[in-house]
Amino acid sequence: MRLLIVEDEKRLAISLARGLTAEGFAVDVVHDGLEGLHRASEGAYDLVVLDIMLPGMNGYRVCAALRAAGHEVPILMLTAKDGEYDEAEGLDTGADDYLTKPFSYVVLVARVRALLRRRGGSASPVVTVGCLRMDTAARRVHLGEDEVALTAKEFAVLEQLALRAGQVVSKAEILEHVWDFAYDGDPNIVEVYVSTLRRKLGAAAIRTVRGAGYRLEAL
Repeated sequence: MRLLIVEDEKRLAISLARGLTAEGFAVDVVHDGLEGLHRASEGAYDLVVLDIMLPGMNGYRVCAALRAAGHEVPILMLTAKDGEYDEAEGLDTGADDYLTKPFSYVVLVARVRALLRRRGGSASPVVTVGCLRMDTAARRVHLGEDEVALTAKEFAVLEQLALRAGQVVSKAEILEHVWDFAYDGDPNIVEVYVSTLRRKLGAAAIRTVRGAGYRLEAL
């Protein structure tokens, strides 16, 4: 999942980005409201973490502009303000949830995951492909009765394949959703993670479709 953080407190933004990246998300960060509006409008984000007090354009206006343009991306607002009127204004402009600073990082991650699940409707957070079972909420993977230990990035790559099990997922699509836009390293990093997943899940689990990408098959 790709997240955008729009936050002018750079230390906080970097801290959130590092934490959410460790959770397996691809995270981009901007520190200005106008840039945040541009990135959120142009980028394929799954969720936006949006501060209210921003230079250039405040979070209320960014949120209202996104909703007016028809963008339905979930928005979690952050603010140093407190009070029911501030919360009501944030929600009235189209935000999906609201956190007042200082907040618990654990609570923020829980809110992010809840919004992402809500966006997917009432679908179960458990994805089953043959004897492979992924719990996207608990971040756990089982192969039959055995739990398979995966790193955050390994889980994120497998999640992209599991959500489209039986379909071909290109290397570019995996890069787009698991690594952020700023990633300019070797695109063959995807092959490294696929190779690791094959060792952990079995070589037959992930098929290479020459020139197209990868396909997760039921075991």
